[in-house]
Amino acid sequence: MRYLLSLPRVASQAFSTTARQMKNKVPERQKVFLEDNGLPVHIKGGTTDVLLYRLTMTITAAGTAFSCYWLLLASIPRSKAQ
Repeated sequence: MRYLLSLPRVASQAFSTTARQMKNKVPERQKVFLEDNGLPVHIKGGTTDVLLYRLTMTITAAGTAFSCYWLLLASIPRSKAQ
């Protein structure tokens, strides 16, 4: 029971100490995204952003095609087997 009562204190200490060790990278990233180099925002982050963008577009196109296929299949009337 004593362990459960001390859990909130231990959890808050763990989060407060890790926050001090992390460096704020937001200003550096803002400089990258705000510079005018002619690239769209979804590509300015580098190779990782390009790959994530292409993966997202592929999944979206495949999902749309899959949905259209099943809608087409559902719209065709079934033949009555005798």
